[in-house]
Amino acid sequence: MRDVAAQAGVSVATVSRVLAGNYPVAAATKARVMAAVEALHYVVNVHAKALSGSVAGPIALVIQDITGPSFAHVAAGVEQEASDRGRLSLVCATHGDLDREDDLVQLMRQQHAGAVLLVGGVNPDEEYHRRMADYARALDAVGSRLVLVGRPPLPAGVPVTVVAYDDRGGAFQAVSHLVAAGHRRILFLAGQSLVSSVEARRSGYRDALRAHGVPTADELDVPGAYTRISGYQRIRAALRAGLDFTAVFASTDMVAVGALAALREAGLDVPGDISLVGFDDVPFAADLTPALTTVRVPFEDLGRTAVRLALQREDRPAADDHVVLSTQLVIRQSVRTLD
Repeated sequence: MRDVAAQAGVSVATVSRVLAGNYPVAAATKARVMAAVEALHYVVNVHAKALSGSVAGPIALVIQDITGPSFAHVAAGVEQEASDRGRLSLVCATHGDLDREDDLVQLMRQQHAGAVLLVGGVNPDEEYHRRMADYARALDAVGSRLVLVGRPPLPAGVPVTVVAYDDRGGAFQAVSHLVAAGHRRILFLAGQSLVSSVEARRSGYRDALRAHGVPTADELDVPGAYTRISGYQRIRAALRAGLDFTAVFASTDMVAVGALAALREAGLDVPGDISLVGFDDVPFAADLTPALTTVRVPFEDLGRTAVRLALQREDRPAADDHVVLSTQLVIRQSVRTLD
């Protein structure tokens, strides 16, 4: 700013007034200042303005992996809502590294982010709750907000916003649909044990079986990673072991794609021989052959709602700090009714 002032032949205070636009300055003086700004390629020190509270901080989305389709749709919702509200959005990936998550949260705190959104399944143990509470209080101290997206809530009294979706209800709908179609031996390709979303989907799977009087069978509950290759490998292993099942409930659509490939490789038709249901309803699910019956998760709404609640929290009752969005079963062509 001193360089701009020197080139324009004015004081630093005059440059500040011209750039702020909140004080009358003669047109000729303003023209000289703006010419110097352009010639010197001057840009406002946004960090300094953020510290002074004169600009709105960015919305930071911290996710485990930017390549997953579900995370990408959460990010799209965050970007759209942030843009609608005149905010810059930032996307950061941790790759599952907790130290990197710590560093990113602290960096966003220093940058006076308007909100920091953490997305991705977790093991909600005591250490996790302690770390999230520390994040929440540190961000709150600088006027920012921690938002947990698709994660379980924290104890009462912690300044945090939670935006979740109904994992258990979605799984209950999926399994109930299979049972209604006559299936009793339903192979569940679960996620990694102890992760909050995995346990909720497992509860929905088991609750649906009990509600319809179908015995649960531990050998049909097979945990693994939320990946295509994991779905493929688990189906191959189940077939080699001679496991008896007429339907597969895959914990994600990516797992379902792997399962579909393994079933076809074994000469089995979907849904003629084995019925298949996924979870998420990512865009390619409707384009598979057969089109995949799956549970729709409102990923973009999750992102939009997280930003909206974080930025409007002063106008809401505290009870609105925990919102659960509904999931919906989308019936397509991958389930056959047994005779």
